Amino acid sequence: MVDDGSRDQTLRVARQFASEVVSVVTQENQGAAAARNKAFTLCQGDYIQWLDADDLLSPEKVAKQVAAAQECQDKRRLLSSGWGYFIYRPSHAQFLPTPLWCDLPPVEWLLRKWEQNLHMQTATWLVGRELTEAAGPWDTRLLGDDDGEYFCRVLLASSGVRFAPDAKVFYRITDSGRWSYIGRSNRKLEAHLLSRQLQIGYLRSFEDNERVRAACLKYLQRSLIHFYPERADLVRQSQQLAATLGGRLEIPKLSWKYLWIQKLFGLTAAKSLRREYNIRKTNLLRSWDQALFYIERRSGSGDRY
Repeated sequence: MVDDGSRDQTLRVARQFASEVVSVVTQENQGAAAARNKAFTLCQGDYIQWLDADDLLSPEKVAKQVAAAQECQDKRRLLSSGWGYFIYRPSHAQFLPTPLWCDLPPVEWLLRKWEQNLHMQTATWLVGRELTEAAGPWDTRLLGDDDGEYFCRVLLASSGVRFAPDAKVFYRITDSGRWSYIGRSNRKLEAHLLSRQLQIGYLRSFEDNERVRAACLKYLQRSLIHFYPERADLVRQSQQLAATLGGRLEIPKLSWKYLWIQKLFGLTAAKSLRREYNIRKTNLLRSWDQALFYIERRSGSGDRY
């Protein structure tokens, strides 16, 4: 939640950038999906670049992707790029290629992502207007994983993914608890499962075979730990969906570091300890990187982004 003071401060900062080509628009808080839908109704460009507050683009990112799109001569081609995590210093971002960093057909892209538990950062995409309109609006019901559901639709509405190797996105690590859904609201947990249900339905309506169903089961299995054992109703819904895929979900297990805690005290306690560990670890890394950031800036060798 954002209080009135934070919202007013954000607006003051945003309005400093208002110009003939940059508009600052406000509306009653209805969630991120509604804000993105509003933004799309107002934009006029041929390409859509979605951004969150923790994203940075390399200066040539959009230009390189537009050039790749013009080579394709295909308005339904979806453009992607490489991305890397950073904390305070973008120049130290780590770019680790995955099997998604290449040109791929839509179904193959999704299958690789779900089979291998891969991730593609939201800001890497550049979407043509025709493709955006074909995919439809962001789903305002989803308070969690709305980007996963949205870009699943965009992918399946596209003619394929074109990867621009020289375009880059820098993804700032800001949320220490992003790895765990424990402590999030029930509405966000329900939205998370709904997003999975929708995505699986989209893919199976597009193509349904043994490999697709196996990938869907893996995707569903990985999300079960967010609900088990606290939300028995969501676990039951997940199992019902798994049955339609010809399988059954297993009781989630944490990595070996926490497995002994799970055995002695239960999964809820183990997940809580893992969350606290991740928070402390990330806060330590952030403090260290922030210190190096200020040292480099004082010496004149810091980042220019």
